[in-house]
Amino acid sequence: QVQLVESGGGLVQTGGSLRLSCAASGRTVSNSAMGWFRQAPGKEREFVAAISSGGGVKFYGDSVKGRFTISRDNAKNTVYLQMNSLKPEDTAVYYCVGYRGSSASKNSPPNYWGQGTQVTVSS
Repeated sequence: QVQLVESGGGLVQTGGSLRLSCAASGRTVSNSAMGWFRQAPGKEREFVAAISSGGGVKFYGDSVKGRFTISRDNAKNTVYLQMNSLKPEDTAVYYCVGYRGSSASKNSPPNYWGQGTQVTVSS
């Protein structure tokens, strides 16, 4: 079973930056795609980003493209989400997700979910 634990959330001003981390454990985590979803109050969960097992292929949701960067350090079993130029509409609970396959896009259903970490962007 795969376990995902997010950290790095918090309160930030509009235009600021945060980096979320996701510590992954389980069998062959480094060979699987990883990603991030988010859910704002009153909204459905939204795809944010995904990264292939080797880090060479990345996908981003339209709302964050150009501002967020997903990366991973397989030696540390950790996936990151660097969030820049944050806006109040980025306020949400951010979830780390894992996939069984080696690559994933916005249409790929996640197989594993973390517990989420709150990101709040003040206006």
